[in-house]
Amino acid sequence: MMTSSISSTVGGRGGLVGIIERLYARLERVPFSVLAVPLRVAVAVVFWNSARAHLANMDTTLALFEDEYKVPLLPADFAAHLTVAIEVSTPILLVLGLATRPAALLLLAMTAVIEIFVYPQAWPTHIQWVAMMLVLLCRGAGSFSLDHLIRRWARRTS
Repeated sequence: MMTSSISSTVGGRGGLVGIIERLYARLERVPFSVLAVPLRVAVAVVFWNSARAHLANMDTTLALFEDEYKVPLLPADFAAHLTVAIEVSTPILLVLGLATRPAALLLLAMTAVIEIFVYPQAWPTHIQWVAMMLVLLCRGAGSFSLDHLIRRWARRTS
């Protein structure tokens, strides 16, 4: 008797398993567009904060690129200015959902350079950034974006 009451509580459509299955089914119906917004904002915040730190004292930033970061093949001052330009522009694009895929690709490349040449020990953080950027690169910004509005407008006019 006790076994059947436990199995009906745990198993079956009305039991715990059924509740979990219904919950999972609801979660799977969440549109990508809803999920893309926090992904875009999360990536944007990471790089915007870095831009703010670099812009707070450009002399210190230039010294960091000269002494600590040492990006190969690029002069330190060029690498510093290029990095700051990317860190300022791409977060704005991501938040607006404008040129999301190119912005994500650019940030992926920059993250690869950081991981390989500057802070290889920081891979646990970098892999989180990469995971978010790969989703944005592969799936785009979603329908809550300027990318989506531009695509809709382009389809209507063509």
